[in-house]
Amino acid sequence: MNIFDTITPKDGETFTTLLKHKNIKINRIVSSSDVKPVEYIQEEDEWLILLEGEAVLLLKNQEKTLMKGDTLFIPAKTSHRVLKTKEGTVWLTVHIF
Repeated sequence: MNIFDTITPKDGETFTTLLKHKNIKINRIVSSSDVKPVEYIQEEDEWLILLEGEAVLLLKNQEKTLMKGDTLFIPAKTSHRVLKTKEGTVWLTVHIF
């Protein structure tokens, strides 16, 4: 599998689990430019890297703009939302249980 072999959804995001092993799960997310600001509050820590595109997240009531190559650590039980993404944005997320 090539991480960049993707199809951008018409709206929202597609989630593909690449690896689930012991206490980690790695996902690839592909975002359209039409995302809904869903609130996420996860039981696990999450580390992410933006591989392509741009995104704006709301994390602890602060907007964070991510550009290609940026990383972010989101501690467990931290409220966050994806507010805006550039068409074809590709993320890699690592969930640590």
